[in-house]
Amino acid sequence: MLDRTEVGKRGYLTEDYRLFHLRDQQKLALDYHYHEFDKLVFQIEGRVTYHIEGRSYPLQPMDVLLVSRDLIHQPVIDPDQVYERMVLWINREFLSRFSTPEADLADCFTLTVQRGFHLYRPRGEERERYRALFGRVEEAAKSGGFGAQLLSDTCVLQLMIALNRDLRAAPEEPDTSAYRFDPKMEEVTAFIRSHLTEDLSIERLAGAFYLSRYYLMHRFKAVYGCSVHQYIRQKRLQRAAQLLRQGVPALKAAEDAGFGDYSAFLRAFRSAYGRSPREWK
Repeated sequence: MLDRTEVGKRGYLTEDYRLFHLRDQQKLALDYHYHEFDKLVFQIEGRVTYHIEGRSYPLQPMDVLLVSRDLIHQPVIDPDQVYERMVLWINREFLSRFSTPEADLADCFTLTVQRGFHLYRPRGEERERYRALFGRVEEAAKSGGFGAQLLSDTCVLQLMIALNRDLRAAPEEPDTSAYRFDPKMEEVTAFIRSHLTEDLSIERLAGAFYLSRYYLMHRFKAVYGCSVHQYIRQKRLQRAAQLLRQGVPALKAAEDAGFGDYSAFLRAFRSAYGRSPREWK
């Protein structure tokens, strides 16, 4: 069973999007988790390092962090400093509704996953432009009166269009000074994601990468915050959920995601998503 004390879902989004403007100074013990929605984090002040799928991003003021849905992540916050940020949760269906064949508003999240780099760091005048874009989203959310919802939607869309344009223009090769990672553990997780339907025992993984079982288990836990088994189970569940979204029957989705035992899949899916595959679909 998935140990949700280490990798579990945090937060539920029932509307198109939701913005939080948070400023605090306290010790926050946040575990590794994932969302079924996409998330933008706009750093304002404080010292925080975001861990996303084994890569660590020490954020600077005006950084924009893009956390695509289903990515396992965790912020590590320095409680000695005030931590201020704006966080936008956004439903992928909202982006699809306003996308066109020439302009997919979710491309920014797709690009960051493909590049394995989840940070956009504005430079010069861009820094204040992003502060203004997030500020307009916040102001619109608080406004009432004529066209309030339309104004709010428009401000979110302006932000997403700007971010997509800037990411498309950014170099495809990431700035390696902006993050830290363990190349060997990235090879292991890439192998896991591309071989989900196969045997992924510790013995096989350790042998494939010429590592001892002990080193692999302990190094993986140190880098990713969860065990190899938990990571594999979560990735298989996320693959099954993706297939269910596409209309694949539950039994076929479980098989194509690497679950050999359908009853075990049902128990794990309900534990992770709070519903059966039929109810979730």
